Amino acid sequence: MTTLIWCLIVAALLPYIAKIPLAVAMKKAGGYDNNHPREQQANLKGVGARALAAHQNAFESLIIFALATLLAIATNTTNETVQFLAIAHIVFRLAYNGLYLLNLDILRSITWGIAIGCSFAMMWQCL
Repeated sequence: MTTLIWCLIVAALLPYIAKIPLAVAMKKAGGYDNNHPREQQANLKGVGARALAAHQNAFESLIIFALATLLAIATNTTNETVQFLAIAHIVFRLAYNGLYLLNLDILRSITWGIAIGCSFAMMWQCL
């Protein structure tokens, strides 16, 4: 169960880790506008726009992964398969962010599919 909790903590940090390249892009686009950051983010192009999308997608992914992890813990389904799937989810989400920034869309989509598949496979294990 400790592995699942650590994976959940890392997954909760991923949106904030994904914010780092976004903040860098904002700084390069005339300085970080802390008064109107969402307006500035909406106007980003290229890597900045991709960093914003990766940041937002990390929050979206967290919802499904958190549900899967909490379901596994609640049903005491904390076997090696579930732990492997949780670790794989984290690894593929990290790869997803990197691939998004590098603009490698096909590989990014594949990693997204694998990561989300891991979350649903965790849920399936709980049945």
